[in-house]
Amino acid sequence: MPVFEYTALDARGKSTSGVIDAEGVQAARQKLRSAGKYPVSIREAQEAAGPKVKRRPLWGDLFRRVKPAQVAILTRQLATLIGAGFPLVSALDALLAQTEALALKRTLAQVKDRVVEGSSFAQALAQFPAVFPPIYVNMVRAGETSGTLEIVLERLAEITEKQQALANRIKAALAYPIFMLCFGTLVLVILLTYIVPTITTIFRDMKQQLPAATRILIGTSDFLKENGWILALLLAAGLFAFGRWRKSPGGRRRLDTWLLQLPGAGGLIRKLAVARFSRTLGSLLENGVTLLTALDIVRNIVGNERLAEAVARSAVEVGKGRALWLSLSETKVFPGLSVQMIQVGEQSGELEKMLYKIADVFENEVETTILRLTSYLEPVMILVMGVAVGFIVLSICLPIFEMNQLIR
Repeated sequence: MPVFEYTALDARGKSTSGVIDAEGVQAARQKLRSAGKYPVSIREAQEAAGPKVKRRPLWGDLFRRVKPAQVAILTRQLATLIGAGFPLVSALDALLAQTEALALKRTLAQVKDRVVEGSSFAQALAQFPAVFPPIYVNMVRAGETSGTLEIVLERLAEITEKQQALANRIKAALAYPIFMLCFGTLVLVILLTYIVPTITTIFRDMKQQLPAATRILIGTSDFLKENGWILALLLAAGLFAFGRWRKSPGGRRRLDTWLLQLPGAGGLIRKLAVARFSRTLGSLLENGVTLLTALDIVRNIVGNERLAEAVARSAVEVGKGRALWLSLSETKVFPGLSVQMIQVGEQSGELEKMLYKIADVFENEVETTILRLTSYLEPVMILVMGVAVGFIVLSICLPIFEMNQLIR
């Protein structure tokens, strides 16, 4: 059934917009009028995945894309409705009526249409990989096969919510230092390119030797003022070239390998990726997905090419009959603690619970370490800014002090 985007007026004359599914434009108008809305414009929504999709500007994609937090809320609500006895199509209809995000509403309407046409829920979700990743689709497929869809959806909601909560806590911890860095850099650039040249003009006509600090300040200011645009272009070109290189297969692998070798930060990146691997693998196994299939799925979501290759090699060895912990230990990439805990889980028959514990341990370690580092970083950045501003003030004041001595 086609999906239409509409703009309409409600009974109070207030403009409203949304998505509606109907057989055609006239049917969509009738459906809106029966809901007490007076259509102003109706147009058919473009499919999210298909050859006829027109390329939108980048800013349009940023504001129209479905966010992971929205998917988590949708999953939680859908699990509640199905657990309460709602048929799948009725549950999707109920969610359509209360979903406000236009991109999510459009996607949900198209998923419902595919289910009505006879596709399974997993098949319908698989048509929108940008919104529902492979782990989501495979877990839904396992839930449909085993008849425990509401339980699987609850697990998916928990996974998404925990990952989102961890990402939000890390972003919140890094927000202030990043703001201070950007703001401090901007202040220094303004001081050196606009304010310092105005103040130091009086020193250029002096016939006496200026202090070394003042000469350095004036030289830096002149260089930035004359060549600032060149530096900006070089920076932009460097970022563009780095982005292209990072997206290439070889560049991505080399970058991920280098990130894992960074002192301090490499350990955090490794632990975060292993936590994602463990939580996802545990959820897949708990919901009936076979180990080989689960390893193939998590290989694509660890977020690091080096670790993904290690998981792929381990999957091959597991397929030959070897234990998972032994296959992972031979890659020399996974932390020793995680390998030991997986070994205990396999030997005790509680691998899923042990994988969850690994994820909890590493996520807590990453969060604690980042909070501690940011608590050290804030005073260091303030100190650096203070030293830079103090150097500028001292460089300006030194010639003034010398002029006062000459006057005396």
